[in-house]
Order: sequence, then structure tokens, then C-alpha cells
Amino acid sequence: MANRELIDKIFSKGKQLGLGDMEVYMQGSKQFDIRIFEGQIDKYSISDEQGLSFRGVYNGKMGYSYTEKVDESSIDMLIKEAMENAVSIDSEDEEVIFKGSKEYKEVNTYNSDLEKVTTEHKIEFAKALEKAAFEVDKRVTSVNYCLYGEVTGYSMLANTKGLNLENKSNIAQSYISVVVKDGDDVKTGDKYIINNDFSKFNAKELAKGAVNEALSMLGAESIESGKYPVILRNDAAASILEAFASVFVAENVQKDLSLLKGKLNEKIASELITIVDDPFLKDGVATASFDGEGVATKYKKIIDKGVLTTYLHNSKTAKKDGVESTGNASKGSYKSPVSISPTNMYIENGCTDIDQMIGSIEKGVMVIDVQGLHSGLNAVSGDFSLSAYGYLIENGKIIRPVNQITIAGNLYEVLNNISTIGNDLKFGFPGFGYIGSPSLKLESLSIAGK
Repeated sequence: MANRELIDKIFSKGKQLGLGDMEVYMQGSKQFDIRIFEGQIDKYSISDEQGLSFRGVYNGKMGYSYTEKVDESSIDMLIKEAMENAVSIDSEDEEVIFKGSKEYKEVNTYNSDLEKVTTEHKIEFAKALEKAAFEVDKRVTSVNYCLYGEVTGYSMLANTKGLNLENKSNIAQSYISVVVKDGDDVKTGDKYIINNDFSKFNAKELAKGAVNEALSMLGAESIESGKYPVILRNDAAASILEAFASVFVAENVQKDLSLLKGKLNEKIASELITIVDDPFLKDGVATASFDGEGVATKYKKIIDKGVLTTYLHNSKTAKKDGVESTGNASKGSYKSPVSISPTNMYIENGCTDIDQMIGSIEKGVMVIDVQGLHSGLNAVSGDFSLSAYGYLIENGKIIRPVNQITIAGNLYEVLNNISTIGNDLKFGFPGFGYIGSPSLKLESLSIAGK
């Protein structure tokens, strides 16, 4: 049965049983993953999933249901469960089915050329990636992760108010992590790429980056505790921004789970900081023309030159605040209720390159990785204490690698303590490949070492 015909039958049956406005969200994905170990395929998986979720208004409440069986046999179950769900809801928040935006910007999130790359070619790439890592330096003792994967997805959103939207996208990613050893000193390094253009996947370049980073950490030692000027390298800065992204979500603001409540149109960061949410970003992981409720997505500056200009809204939180949705409604999958998330959120580039930033520091640290983001960070208060490693900088030059340190501070203090923005915007690795940052120089940050 065609999707449109199935949707019409669901709406017809729902209307017969007393439901008001209704919505169907269909989602499907095809996923391919391989992992290479010692020149052989260690993991090979192909999955093809699809599902459908249903929302309907019954007795003034919104009921939810979903199914993995996308055919006519699921219609009665979908409607019955949605009605039962609506009856059990005790929230006073009103949810509505969206009638549609005036216009939707066209975006291109699907590259047909990626589908033309043969499975054999993808396997050859992954094997070449592992082999290239061993060829970079004799101190490479193992490649503990060598992965290639891709996902092709589609979504369809239709409702009884006439909305009918579809989207198709694909993305590929590759990740390599290596182990190097010099005497008793063992270090790791990794690199990744996320794109839907396979021609940009360069095995030798990716392997060289991972190996060189691991080698650069050989001989790492701690430093004396104290306050230091710190450079958060782009990928480390993106990791921290991702961990704190929830503070911009309107639902958390309304529930007093964000210290940004009541801060709209106030200065909360250095005037150098502009944080953008761009659903139209070329090659963006979260690029889309409509959100999980069918609202047209919008380019927006969450922070503009240090001033908080908006929260991220779906229709429910927007109505509560008396504003328009920002087009940030999201559904993690067809099984998920409507929530809120950024699209492609990033700190805007500055105009300083990383070498200039390093050159400006008399004695400080460049952090290239942070760990413990879930256990060492409190998104409500903004406090963090994270294990980190990187390089010691003296007289404008990197002197040696540094590990066994902990950086500690508060997000809101950090945002006001940024003195230089790099020009090297980079997005993090999935599952947060939609959050990015350039390198950031902080005038002072507490570091606990030896």
C-alpha cells in the first residue's frame, strides 16, 4: 500500500472514532557499517528499518502511538492506543497539530553519488585506512578502531490540516583510532570525517592525522596546578558546547533547568561570541527545511555578539511563552515524542588562526580533548570539572604534551572570559556532529595538575 493511501485510511478511521486533528510521521533508514581489524572485516552490518508514529487530539488532549508495522493491519491499534494515551494525560499544556508554514526553503541533503559507490569500494577504503596508519610510523602498534558507516534516511509528515512534507538525506562517516608506543610510553590518537561526498574521504590523510596526534602526546606529563591562559581547540570546544546545548532549550528554561531564564536580550557572553543555529548549512548533519512538527526551519542567532536573543522552541513551548516556534521541534525517531534540539549549532568563526593564538600566550595550555562530559558537568548550574590533555605553551610555542590534568570552571564565566576566536570552525563527531566551534582562547581557567 502506498504511503499516502495508508495515511488517508488512518485519518478516515480516526475521524470515525471521534478524533480531531491528526498527524502521521513516517521514518525509514538504511544503514551500512563495517569495522576492520588486522586487515580483515571484523564487523559487517546492514539494516533497513521503518516505522510510523501517530498523534491525534481526543477530548482536548493529544494522544500518541507508534508502530514498526507500516501497513493497514496497524490502523486500529494506532488509533486505540492514541485515544488511551490521550485519556491518561494529566498535563495542562496544550499541544496542537500544525497547519503548515507559508513557505519552506529548499535544501539538498541527499547525494545520489554516494549511493553509487560500491560496497567493495567502501571496504577497500576502510582496509586502506588501517594499512595507511601502520605505514605512517613504526611506533604504531595497533589500530583499535577503523570504521566506515553510512545512513540513508527519509521522513514524511502529513496531517489532517493539509500538511504533506517529505525529506531524504544521506551521510557517511569514518573514524580511526590508533595506539603508538615508545618504550613504556603508550598513547592513542584519533580522527574522523563526516560527509556525504565520498570523494572527500582520504585514507592516507585521515590515518596520518590520527597517528601524528598520538605521537604528539608521547612523553606527556602533568603541570603545576594553577590558573592558566587556555586554548580550547575546536573539537574540544565543540564537545563542551554540545554538553551545554540544553541550556538554550525553551522547555528547560520554562522548567527552571537553565540559568538563562529571564536573560533574553541581556549580555551573557563576550561580545566576540555569536552562536548560530543554521538549518540550511551546506553539508550540515542536521540540515533540514522543516522540523519534527512540520514548522519551517529558520536561521537564527541564539547569541548575537554576546547578547542572548532567543531560546530554541517547538510549538508547545512557543505558545507558552507567547512567541513563534523557532523550528526546533525534533523527533529522535518515530518512537519518540516531540522534543526540542538544535539544528546545526555553532560558534561563528573569528579571524585568528591557531598559530597566532598559540603565539599570543607566554605560558599556558592548549586543550585538545576533554573527558567525563556526562559525569563531570552540570548543565543546570554551568559548572564543569573535566579530565583533559593537550600541550604546554611557553613563549608563544608548544613545548611539550600535557596529560593528567583537570580543567574546571563555569560555562557562563567561560563565555565571558573568551578573548580570541579562531577561524577553524569544526563540527564534533556523532552523535553530536551538528554542534561545532572554532578554537577559543580563554584568558584564565583553573587547571588541577600535580
